[in-house]
Amino acid sequence: MPSISAVLLDWRGTLVYTPPLTVWVERSLRRAGLDTAPSEVARIEAALLAAFRQPEVVQAEVGADRSVARHRESYDRLFAAAGIPGRLAEALYEVESDPAENPFAPDVAPTLAALAGAGIRIGVISDIHFDLRPVFAAAGLNGYVDSFVLSYEHGVQKPDPAIFRIALAELGVKPGAALMVGDRSGYDGAAVEVGIPTLLLPPLADPGEERLHLVSALCGITA
Repeated sequence: MPSISAVLLDWRGTLVYTPPLTVWVERSLRRAGLDTAPSEVARIEAALLAAFRQPEVVQAEVGADRSVARHRESYDRLFAAAGIPGRLAEALYEVESDPAENPFAPDVAPTLAALAGAGIRIGVISDIHFDLRPVFAAAGLNGYVDSFVLSYEHGVQKPDPAIFRIALAELGVKPGAALMVGDRSGYDGAAVEVGIPTLLLPPLADPGEERLHLVSALCGITA
């Protein structure tokens, strides 16, 4: 019996690849039926980068994933600060909120299957403003997940210890018997404050990258 009886997994950057800003802009322009010339993509990207640094935008991002309304408000403020018109702003938000734009890494399915096969309970814990259950179901992965703890459903997000405690309670495990796996030290890494051993991985840099064998190894699962 492995000493780890439950694994908590972050979504973006850990299980799925999130395209960079340039790709977000280009796909949004295409979705809106607008000019996708490299010069236009670069112009909008520069406007967004400058807006991200503005104090009012930074402030709006704090706690944005606690609710759908707060998340939308934070992005509306970003788009306004960047001078982006409504048609493109709507497309940018649609792309950002579309889980299909974030493909699962190829080692997610076999890793989840191996964990579940070893009797290890699996939880997905994510700062997010939309339901992840349908995208897991579409990928045939929902049968492996015992709990989804999504920030907007609970009004709390990482690094607040409360979100990790919710996940532990839903999985019915003590902190020391769980493993948190994520890609952001300031957010996922906060699980250690609750007493959860934590594995931090660099964010997925390529949709074909595989590194979840580290999770299996820590759980005592060998190929």
